[in-house]
Amino acid sequence: MAKVATNTNFSELIADNKLVIVDFWATWCGPCRMLSPVLDELEEEMADQISVVKVNVDDADEIAAQYRIMSIPTLLFIKGGQVVDKTVGAMPKATLAEKIKANL
Repeated sequence: MAKVATNTNFSELIADNKLVIVDFWATWCGPCRMLSPVLDELEEEMADQISVVKVNVDDADEIAAQYRIMSIPTLLFIKGGQVVDKTVGAMPKATLAEKIKANL
């Protein structure tokens, strides 16, 4: 299950040996609501390989500013504490699964 990040716990949540997918979203964002269940499904299917962290940009504005998030939904792919890839916008499950596999 996806972890919810705050300005205070974010660094702990991304310090994982797995590929961490950080989902920057907001409740008022339609494409974010479309992407969320897709991410949840992929996290369940690939639980041994990925971890999902959700960042509500309205609640955790410091994190959004730190990573210069200008549009949502934005996904950051973090490996070993470093951003290795980034996507902006909603996408189909198959496309996202391929993106994840490319970053494992």
